[in-house]
Amino acid sequence: MGRSKKSPVQGSKPADASAPGGAVGSDFLQLDIGQAPPGGRIAWLADQLRSAVADGRLPVGTRLPASRVLAEELHVTRGVVTEAYRRLAESGQIAGRGRLGTVVVAAPAPPRAPARPGGPARDTPGSGPAPVSPVPVPPVPGPAVFRSVDREGVVDALRATPCRIDLSPGVPDLAAFPRTAWLRAERAVLAGVGPADFGYGDPRGAPSLRRAVVGWLARNRGIRADPDEVVVVAGVAQALGLLGRLLWEEGIRRVAVEDPGSLGARQQLEYGGHRLAPVPVDAGGLDVGALRAGGARAVLLTPAHQFPTGVVLDGERRRELLSWAADGGVVIEDDYDAEHRYDRPPVPALRSLMPEGVCYAGSVSKLLAPALRVGWLLVPPDRLDAVVTAKRYADLGNGILTQLVLARLMDSGDLERHLRHVRRRHRRRRDVMLRAIEEHLPGARVHGAAAGLHLMVTFGDDGLRDVDLAAAALERGVKAHPLSWHRIGPGRPGLVLGYAAGPAHEIEEGVAVLGAALRSLPPTT
Repeated sequence: MGRSKKSPVQGSKPADASAPGGAVGSDFLQLDIGQAPPGGRIAWLADQLRSAVADGRLPVGTRLPASRVLAEELHVTRGVVTEAYRRLAESGQIAGRGRLGTVVVAAPAPPRAPARPGGPARDTPGSGPAPVSPVPVPPVPGPAVFRSVDREGVVDALRATPCRIDLSPGVPDLAAFPRTAWLRAERAVLAGVGPADFGYGDPRGAPSLRRAVVGWLARNRGIRADPDEVVVVAGVAQALGLLGRLLWEEGIRRVAVEDPGSLGARQQLEYGGHRLAPVPVDAGGLDVGALRAGGARAVLLTPAHQFPTGVVLDGERRRELLSWAADGGVVIEDDYDAEHRYDRPPVPALRSLMPEGVCYAGSVSKLLAPALRVGWLLVPPDRLDAVVTAKRYADLGNGILTQLVLARLMDSGDLERHLRHVRRRHRRRRDVMLRAIEEHLPGARVHGAAAGLHLMVTFGDDGLRDVDLAAAALERGVKAHPLSWHRIGPGRPGLVLGYAAGPAHEIEEGVAVLGAALRSLPPTT
């Protein structure tokens, strides 16, 4: 979009000739609008505010000037200031507080990288920086992670690599974390606990959280359970570790997994010494016929929203799988981000259909934040004592305060209100990514848009190496997972792109960078 003199966001008032020396600026942070590049005033102002929060000049709780006041001081239109404030609000650094005005609520993500060669992107109202042009840029440290032959640790290595825009999958909108509701619940919990509550508790978890989880699963996943069946764990990762140990003790050394499927989940099982048996996934979900033919006695799958394809295990496959379980197979159901759905009806958990044959794992990592490290595990009665014993010797149980606060959020309805809120935000960001893919990756096929926190895209060019595309994107400051990381067998190249964690303008720019990176690769023969 070209610049428009009439745009309320792009435009600015001329410098006040009556000001001393014709200077235009504000005492607030000593902002000098003359330092902003032409057409980039919004991005410049947003970066100045982010830097001030990061270096402590604007600590949490600081009230920002009213947009009208700051616009007058800088001699720009009010739209420039409101748009800069909106970008910081979307990334969680500031928030409106009614009569208190706009307040700093959190430190920002790491500062953006310096401007790319070729000049700053121009601002457009409500959409953030315009798509980047495919101007060659110097490589930055980090792409070597994609050249690693050993996949162990590559996800953690990529997570630790700095970037401008992160489109990695598996993270919700962390800026939307319900701080106010959490603090309210935490105060209520601390006011009500006694000295005995701070001692060693039940390794299965706090009774109040186990009761709350039972209610949550009944309302949202169709699962009927008793609190005594719930074991609170440190996320699904620990649940897989406990189940892996249980399977090993039962003599099960080989576990079937979806292909493609989560690399992290596979690594969790491999760390426990298990061999993996890949089972193909198609439009109906896991191929249960192939599972039977493979001879594995246990299977790990994500039936409600398969990672990474996004497909749902269909009715016929569900019946076949439960028949396989009735014949002695062990089903491990990872209820991965099942709460996040947009364009399809809810899908009941497998556990709701066959409690005695399914080990069920869920968590709040995709609902609230992975850092909380809270999840739950339900297993058939004949395996419960073994799981509780393994949990006891693993860590004596999760931290009590987080459990009690989460229980209160579940019981009060605050967690469901938060879910409704983030669904709206995630859906808007998904729509932004879909439009950006259509524009910048026109040859890509999109999978799994009806639910979840990510999209899978595949390319028709079988000669393309998706790790090369991901490396080229990282050289330009954008992270994404190559689809081949999550495959065991061969398949079409592609990417797995998370859209929940970042604001719309970063999603747009990130996909534009992916398009530029794709065009920069040498043609395949």
